[in-house]
Amino acid sequence: MSEEKYKPVDFMALYQRYGGLGLGPQAELKRVMNPDDLAVIPAFYRVLQDNKSYEKMRRLMFCLPHIKHVDGGDSLGKALAKAEINEKRLFMVIRSQEPNDLIQLRRLLKQAKQPAVDWLQMANALWWWDHPNQQSKRQLLEDFFFYQNTKPQAST
Repeated sequence: MSEEKYKPVDFMALYQRYGGLGLGPQAELKRVMNPDDLAVIPAFYRVLQDNKSYEKMRRLMFCLPHIKHVDGGDSLGKALAKAEINEKRLFMVIRSQEPNDLIQLRRLLKQAKQPAVDWLQMANALWWWDHPNQQSKRQLLEDFFFYQNTKPQAST
C-alpha cells in the first residue's frame, strides 16, 4: 500500500501560479485544442508543481486561461447567461461526453470573453465534472436558467 496520502488540491494556488506565468507560457496554455494536449506543454507542469497530471487537472487547466476570478463572483452558469450565450450551445456542452463537452465549454468561455466567475466554485465543478450523476452539469444549467428567469427585464 502506498504511503502517499490523498492531498487536496489548492485551486487558488493553481490560479495564482497560472497568473504568475509569463505571457508566452500563458498563451501556450490558451492555444491548446484538447485537454490531452496539455501533457506536452511545459507551462502545464509549472502550474501543477507537485500535483499529479490527472484528467481532473487537465480539465481545470484547459478552462482556467479563459476566465477571470473574482472573489464571491458569479457561478459559471450565471456568467454565461450574463454574456448572453445561446442556450442551444449550452445544451451541446451538457449532452456531450468528454472531451467534447470541455471543448464546447471552452468555446463558450471564449465567446463570453473571459467571464468573471468565482474560480473556487468553478474549479470544484470541473473537478467533479465526470461524476456519474453529473451534478456539475446540472448545476451549470440551473444557474444559467435561474439567472435568465430572474434578471430584470429591459423596459421598452
